[in-house]
Amino acid sequence: MRVLLAGASGAIGIPLTRQLIASGHQVLGLTRDPVGGRRLEALGATPVVADALDHDGLLRAVDGRSADAVIHELTALRTAPTRHSGMAPTNRLRTQGTTNLLAAAQVLGARRFLTQSIIFGYGYADHGRHLLTEDDPFGRPAGDRSDPHVAAMLSSEQAAFSAPEGIALRYGLLYGGDSAQMRALLARRGLPVAKGGVLGWVHHQDAAAATVAALEHGRPGQAYNLVDDLPATWREVYVTMARAFGAPPPRRLPRWLFRLVAPYVASFAVDTSMRVSNARARTELGWRPAYPTYHDGIAAMVSALVGREPRRV
Repeated sequence: MRVLLAGASGAIGIPLTRQLIASGHQVLGLTRDPVGGRRLEALGATPVVADALDHDGLLRAVDGRSADAVIHELTALRTAPTRHSGMAPTNRLRTQGTTNLLAAAQVLGARRFLTQSIIFGYGYADHGRHLLTEDDPFGRPAGDRSDPHVAAMLSSEQAAFSAPEGIALRYGLLYGGDSAQMRALLARRGLPVAKGGVLGWVHHQDAAAATVAALEHGRPGQAYNLVDDLPATWREVYVTMARAFGAPPPRRLPRWLFRLVAPYVASFAVDTSMRVSNARARTELGWRPAYPTYHDGIAAMVSALVGREPRRV
């Protein structure tokens, strides 16, 4: 297929571009940054430089081109926001950005439309032992500061389903594609932890592989949970990661202090607990995570980082 990938130079976008091309697809990589465009060109993609929030500029950029599918992987999360207000740019990309990309899909003649969503649409709350599936309620307001984020996720999914072949990808918490940055952050103890509930996780490479599988085999009108096989707490994952990198243990904060200094992160790292099923993705997409647990994924992070470092003599 010929695919317009929005957010092609991002955390999922780069591995996804590689995997799409390796699977025989042609990639039009949408990016705002000409430097990112050159990087995409080096990977074998055709860069399309435009801002997805600029409706008219986006349509001009795709005018005269054609594609079979559009994949929406746009976020504004290069650095994790600590406060709820920091999610506003990503919320806008999930609302206005999705609308603009659907308009671009019409210009391109693309029938298939995949949008990035996230498991937190089931609610920033303690879901107990219940195993969440795609049939559980999604996008319900809770009457708290998470409501705008949940509403934006729901908006993006509903808009995607208006396409002839719309699919929603509900990713877990992403990790793995930023080894050097995470090692540096953990080395200076810049990522605190606190006691919290279990969450769904997925390695960036597995998220990309699942997206390719959804492009090729996903059923129109369906959502897919894309998580690994082992729910884990924020503290478990980052304590394990620090140990693997040889970094000092992360600072442990009491929950009240974590909520004070990083209220948005605390809303899921402390106050949310969810066990999420990936059975539909396994059955319908034929997808299996290459890194079934965070232990496997962290080991791969360390190996990849060591492999990139120059040998010392």
